[in-house]
Parts: sequence; C-alpha cells; structure tokens
Amino acid sequence: MVIFDSSCWLEYFLDEKSADQYAPSIENNGEIIVPAIVLHEVFKVVMRARNEDSALAAAGVLQQFPVIPVDENIAMYSVKLGQEHSLAMADSMILATAQIHHATLWTQDADFRNLPGVKYFEKA
Repeated sequence: MVIFDSSCWLEYFLDEKSADQYAPSIENNGEIIVPAIVLHEVFKVVMRARNEDSALAAAGVLQQFPVIPVDENIAMYSVKLGQEHSLAMADSMILATAQIHHATLWTQDADFRNLPGVKYFEKA
C-alpha cells in the first residue's frame, strides 16, 4: 500500500516541477489509499489555487482510491506520533493512517524526513 501526502498530490494536480516524478506511480498504482485529511487538504488548496471545478476534478481522482476516514484508532495513535515526532495534527493523522494500514508514505514534507515507512523527496 502507498499513501501520497498532500504535497505529492498537489505537485501532480497543479502541474508543478515534480509532477512527472509522481505521475507514473499515481496513474499505474492500484495500491493507493487516501487519508480523508489528504482529500481535505488537496481540495482546499486546488480550490484556492484554481477554482471549484478543478478542485472537484482533483477530488474525483482521489476518490477513485479507497478514502480512509479518521476513526478512533487513527485519532488516538496520531496523538502519540505527533508527540514523538513533533508533527502537526494533519501530518500525524496521515502518518498514523499509513502505519495502521501498513502503507509507505510518499512525501515532500521535510517534517517526515528520516521517519520509518516514509519515502521522502526533496522539493524541486
């Protein structure tokens, strides 16, 4: 399983410098799961950067994969991870979702650098 952090999805949807780095994995990977908080962040940023139609199109792509809601396990485990690694709430929920679902987290967010189960990419 793979989780793409919001940073990766935004590169892809906003056609930023690293979009080509993620496109093959996004477009040819049936093993992707999407934390609900990633759906929220991507929808919000794409709507602000482009418009509602673009945001809805991005959300439609994300919803082609299983969207994982925040349940009590993720909510409580994310607090522990947030304290251990000094992560913000959204980041700790994304990491908790990845760990609970045995997924590798792909990200450009330096807050995740060197954490187990994370594939970190420098921002271009």
